[in-house]
Amino acid sequence: MASKTRTTQVPKRRFYSPELKLQVVQTCAQPGASIAAVALQHGINANIVHRWIREHSQGTLVIEPQAFVPVTLSTEPEPVAIQPVAVAATAEIRMELRRGTSSVTVMWPSELASDCGAWLREWLR
Repeated sequence: MASKTRTTQVPKRRFYSPELKLQVVQTCAQPGASIAAVALQHGINANIVHRWIREHSQGTLVIEPQAFVPVTLSTEPEPVAIQPVAVAATAEIRMELRRGTSSVTVMWPSELASDCGAWLREWLR
């Protein structure tokens, strides 16, 4: 079981998607919802959630609507030749695991994927 590890520092500032922010704000708006509990449930500081609620009420926390691209479909699909793709023998499973401020990158041979799954299952316990 060969694996390589590399430790790097995790950036201190986290990024939250606008969708997550809106979901958290909407959850906090539910009757009887505790902002602290919702923040804790999402692993976010309650002060950040309070800021998102304030931004939402001011109209600065918005999600841009997804734009659709027009697509035209032909009635008869054109035949496509499928070429087999060779998989490289040296393919690896690459995982980046983070805990606190530490980050570990684990690379595992893909031919030992079941061993990797067993190791990861034990590590997550």
